[in-house]
Amino acid sequence: KLVKNNASTSYDMTEKMITPMGGFPHYGECNQDYVMLRGCTMGPKKRVITLRKSLLVHTKRKALEKINIKFIDTSSKFGHGRFQTHQEKQNVMGPLKKDRKE
Repeated sequence: KLVKNNASTSYDMTEKMITPMGGFPHYGECNQDYVMLRGCTMGPKKRVITLRKSLLVHTKRKALEKINIKFIDTSSKFGHGRFQTHQEKQNVMGPLKKDRKE
């Protein structure tokens, strides 16, 4: 099961995958289902994380606000990533020598 359009939002309707161009650093491509976390997680890239329901009732405004994702950045995480999709890169760069068919 390979989903082609899993990084689109209601604001950004571009068809793109969640995997950045060139893959995630030290991980690769994300071909399975994924969970997007707010904030950060500690440890190495491939550490298994156990998610559980909180024991405390959160009452702060930051914890109760509805999250509305407008844009998911899928540019390359190696170097200076400028392009969100391969098609966008081809439109700007033009035909490249490595893509030439002889």
